[in-house]
Amino acid sequence: MKKYVELYWAFFRASFIADMEFRANFLTRILTDIFWYVAQVGSFEVFYQFTPKIGDWGRAETRVFLGILFVVDAIYMVMFNENLDQLPEKVRRGQLDLLLAKPVNSQFMLSLQKANTAILGNFILGASWLVWALLQRPDFSWWRTLWLLVLIPCGVCIFYCVRFLFATTSVMFTKAENIQYLWYQIYRLGMRPDSIYVPWMRVLILSIVPVGIIASVPARFLLEAPNYPMLLWAIFLAGFALFLSSRFWLYALGKYSSASS
Repeated sequence: MKKYVELYWAFFRASFIADMEFRANFLTRILTDIFWYVAQVGSFEVFYQFTPKIGDWGRAETRVFLGILFVVDAIYMVMFNENLDQLPEKVRRGQLDLLLAKPVNSQFMLSLQKANTAILGNFILGASWLVWALLQRPDFSWWRTLWLLVLIPCGVCIFYCVRFLFATTSVMFTKAENIQYLWYQIYRLGMRPDSIYVPWMRVLILSIVPVGIIASVPARFLLEAPNYPMLLWAIFLAGFALFLSSRFWLYALGKYSSASS
């Protein structure tokens, strides 16, 4: 474990040095993602101009939900996004063969080879928004934020694993752009509070394709009475998703035809 932590830290430092060589691009990336945040917040603010509640939550609760979504999304973007987005291209160009030849876990190398350090600014913005949203609730107990120490890692883990499963299909099919597009549509379901969906959709996003656990479940633990079965379910799903992603990766490699073959 220590070896992998040290290896990732080396990757992170190298990525930060490389990103800082192009400071204008570094700042532009932060500004671009700010517009994404504004779009998400603006959409709900417009909705609440016409209705006091969407599903079970009002404006204040949805702001907390968005804060958690921004934080989880930023962590995922820093650590995993660029690597998984580039997997189809690495398969087509034969670059995956070089990763498989290295004496370290190939899934680790593929997933964490490069960090997108420009997104660290987005993490600060997302965390700031979350703190501000919680401060708007004078009855809120700050002890509840300790739940985030468990639930945010679970959300990031599930986010990564579901995305990884979709990205891995390119190893088997080489060209799988339509499947990658499907991932983004599914992720959009998790970008909305789970309470707005009909019951069968809630089952879908909280169990089968568990993108609802990314932000909805942590938000519920902050805003409502703790649901301990849901906490155990989130922890179980995170662990199971890691196991499933590892097994599926090995299965996909068994179907892989390298660039040299």
